[in-house]
Amino acid sequence: MITNTEKNWATLTHLGAFGQYLFPLGNFVIPIIIWSSKKNESAFVDYNGKQCINFQLSVLLYSLILAAIFVPTFVITFLSHVTFDELIHDRHFVVRDLNFSENIGLITTGAIAVFFLVCLKIVEFFLIIQAAVKTANGERYHYPLTIKFMK
Repeated sequence: MITNTEKNWATLTHLGAFGQYLFPLGNFVIPIIIWSSKKNESAFVDYNGKQCINFQLSVLLYSLILAAIFVPTFVITFLSHVTFDELIHDRHFVVRDLNFSENIGLITTGAIAVFFLVCLKIVEFFLIIQAAVKTANGERYHYPLTIKFMK
């Protein structure tokens, strides 16, 4: 039987991931603090803490992969028309002769990566809420597409 206290701590663990909107890495710090302080007292809190941390690590990994696609695309597309000398010595450089048709493949790839990154963050928001609701009801919640870093 899962007590209300266990449900509340497990729910707070999931909701702690919203700490990312308060300070950098808050989505890791708050759940880890709650999980590490309560994991030995409750198997339910231990399970949900691991789920939350695994999900946040997975989202971080997916975000880094998408950023690794977008950032070089941006640099190649927009800064390829600026000379290195202009970039270093001029404080106000102008991008001249930017031809999107030459770089349409790169621009499309970058746009798709940004689109997926935005979708990922929206899905993350709603999955955290869903996990908190399910956990508050005493159900064990498993985030979809999560890599098991902690078992």
